[in-house]
Order: sequence, then structure tokens, then C-alpha cells
Amino acid sequence: MNLEPEPFATARLDALPLRVAYADEMAAVLGDPALHTYTGGAPETADGLRARYGRQTAGSPDPGVRWWNWVLRVRDEGRLAGYVQATVDVPGATAEIAWVVGTQWQGSGYAKEAAEGLVAHLLTGAGAGTGTGMVRTVLAHIHPDHDASAAVAAAAGLAPTERWCDGERRWERGAGED
Repeated sequence: MNLEPEPFATARLDALPLRVAYADEMAAVLGDPALHTYTGGAPETADGLRARYGRQTAGSPDPGVRWWNWVLRVRDEGRLAGYVQATVDVPGATAEIAWVVGTQWQGSGYAKEAAEGLVAHLLTGAGAGTGTGMVRTVLAHIHPDHDASAAVAAAAGLAPTERWCDGERRWERGAGED
């Protein structure tokens, strides 16, 4: 059971729960191979995204894990510009987050704004009716050469730890940290 995440908003962005119907627009947003420099892989086609979004919206087969995904709509443009996601370990009260903003929108502060909004949404108990308030720790894994992503994590209140996973540094923030 996934219990769909609640939408949230920031000053310029609307974070909308993922839908398969967003695949065509998101294929264009995520189509630049440069987005995979630090994560590997290649851009997915709209059909590939439809299949992936179908799996993601169906939810984790583990009842103790929630897969929460949001697309980011730039309110003034009415267009999608990226996504944020959280894999929530319910028993551990931990959310592992990630963010991607399409190349066209990079440098505008959207990734920082989206990550800050997501962390606040998860830690403040917003959406507690769907379990969002269950999170006490937020973490992200960031490639050591990805300075922009490290800056986004720091802006969202995460701090680097000495822990590593698959060549990426673990960044972390607890509910009581500012």
C-alpha cells in the first residue's frame, strides 16, 4: 500500500503527486543526457517513463516502505520542470530523497526550492493523514563531484556524513535540526 503523498507548494513551484499521464511532458523535461552525468543511465522515452511511473504509483511491495514521487510544476509557466521523490522507511522514520530539475530550468534556484519544500513537508508533519508526518530523518546520497547537488542538500538543511554508499556521500538531517 503506497498511500499517495499529498501535494505541496513552494513560492514558485507546485509539487504534484506523480501520475502516468505526466510521462510525455516529463520525457521532454528529462531528455538531456547531461542529467545523467553523476547518476549514470540515459534519458527514458515517454513509453519508458509511462512504465516506470506505473510501477512507482503502484507503490512498494514492502508494506513498511512508501514510494512518494512528485512532479514539479513552475506555477508561472504552467509547465513541468522536474521532480522530487522520497522513499520512506516507515518503521525507521527515515526518508531518502532525491531531486532532478530539467536542464532548461537549472540555475534558477528551483532545485533548492523544491528540496527545501520537500524536506519541510516531510519533517513538519504536513500531510500527516497520509503518513508524511512519520518522518524524523531525511537523507540523500550525493556524488562527491556534484557540487550543485551538494549545495541543494546543504540549502535543505542536510549535512554530509562520513557514510558512503555506492561511491556517494550520505547527507542527513533530523527533525530537530535547523
